[in-house]
Amino acid sequence: MTAARSPDADVLVVGLGPAGDVMSALLAQDGLSVIAIDREADLFPLPRAAVFDHEIMRIFQSIGVVEPILAACRVPERYEFVTAEGEVLLDFAIAPQTPTSGWAEHYVLHQPAVERALRNRLVALGVDARTRTTLVDFAGDSSGVDTRLIGPQGEYAVRTRFLIGCDGASSPVREKLGITLFDYQFDEPWLVIDALADEPNDLPQRLMQICDPRRPVTYLKMCANRYRWEFMIKPNEDPAEISSDAGIRALLAPWYCVDRLKIERRAVYRFHGLVAQQWRKDRVLLAGDAAHQMPPFAGQGMCAGIRDAANLAWKLAAVVRGEAAEGLLDTFQAEREGHVRAVIETAIAMGRVVCMLDEAAAAGRNAQMLARKAAGERDIAMAFPDLKGGMLTGLPGAGALFPQIVSASGRLDDHLGFGAWLIGRGLPAVRDADVRGIALGDPLLAPFAGPIEAWLDSHQADAVLVRPDRHVFGAGPAAILLAQWRAMLSARGGGRGASRGGGATWPDAGPC
Repeated sequence: MTAARSPDADVLVVGLGPAGDVMSALLAQDGLSVIAIDREADLFPLPRAAVFDHEIMRIFQSIGVVEPILAACRVPERYEFVTAEGEVLLDFAIAPQTPTSGWAEHYVLHQPAVERALRNRLVALGVDARTRTTLVDFAGDSSGVDTRLIGPQGEYAVRTRFLIGCDGASSPVREKLGITLFDYQFDEPWLVIDALADEPNDLPQRLMQICDPRRPVTYLKMCANRYRWEFMIKPNEDPAEISSDAGIRALLAPWYCVDRLKIERRAVYRFHGLVAQQWRKDRVLLAGDAAHQMPPFAGQGMCAGIRDAANLAWKLAAVVRGEAAEGLLDTFQAEREGHVRAVIETAIAMGRVVCMLDEAAAAGRNAQMLARKAAGERDIAMAFPDLKGGMLTGLPGAGALFPQIVSASGRLDDHLGFGAWLIGRGLPAVRDADVRGIALGDPLLAPFAGPIEAWLDSHQADAVLVRPDRHVFGAGPAAILLAQWRAMLSARGGGRGASRGGGATWPDAGPC
């Protein structure tokens, strides 16, 4: 490694899957210089992720890629858990628009098209994207990270202030750091088949978990004429044999469609739950599959990585700009790990429902779940918790997503723009570079004022401070919110002190 020198960029992002794409775009949009590398020459051309949710579409909205992504998606009507005989054990109706994010509750996607939209956008935002480039080694010091890369022109060095490993489940960055994984001891091999179907309308047009003890199956109607089947590989079965042409023909025979299918992709996966014990070492951080992996039953694998990007990018930008010091980055794992673990545990609970192979136990499961359904109860909820800890106040609403109101004039986020917002009744003028103050009577908020007032009333608050990732910092008196915002930044290493850009006209907040 070379001696410390001036950085070539603020951040090096290693890995350009969806998490790395979104991380790079958010950082660049926030004014940072970004080098992003990927070992492949181009995008992976076949489907992998199948589903994402409303919060992820809101993040896509924030980086300006909604239109091309909507063109690569569809909104399914429902997600069902059914018995081998077709009885519905669990039925999740999918809302066409959520009050939280203003987007449909869930989308199925064609991942190559979504990734193409993301890649095009990060390049348009000025990210230095380098493909066919592999990380060789890295070492950090108190002011940056020196990295050795190999690209088409050979080996060379770059220096950046920070490095983020978005480099997947086998993460060389995580391995180099020596970080171990917490293992939930859920490990199931499955065969995944993606296919294009001629005359597909006789196939079910929904998403299903088929809880058949003879062989559990996941089935998804994807976009256009694309379909996915996932078949559990049972103990003592040979994955190579079951994924052969003859094996696939036998698995698909009950669907009466095999002669009308073009198999686009077949792959054997091990579904498991893993969480890295540490997500940050000095100026190197992990995100996405490098930090956590989860079974697919809740459709949240890709979502978790993109949530990581939304949580980390604005904090890293604040540190690079000098608004906070590096300790703020510890709030990334503090806030995200609990959420990730809740999602993994939900996915594992769903998987245990689906993966039951004992026929007597499965019959008991079916009877119990049908009885609970008849009583109006549900065994598994698809709701995930708010963020906790980290850079949150503990005041009303803290950690929840602030609702994106949709009116005839458009969507709230588009009207208010990037960065943190302080919204409230009778706010004094705000001249603070990192928080935008908007009084409730401002004409800008007129199309959204009623729902915002109702939200403030429900939290018995005069104001709300909304972070750049659209999670609520807290609700309460405006002066206290701003004082706590500044205190939390300065408590984690100082930074800008009382104000930046001329200060703000707030009274003394007093004790908080």
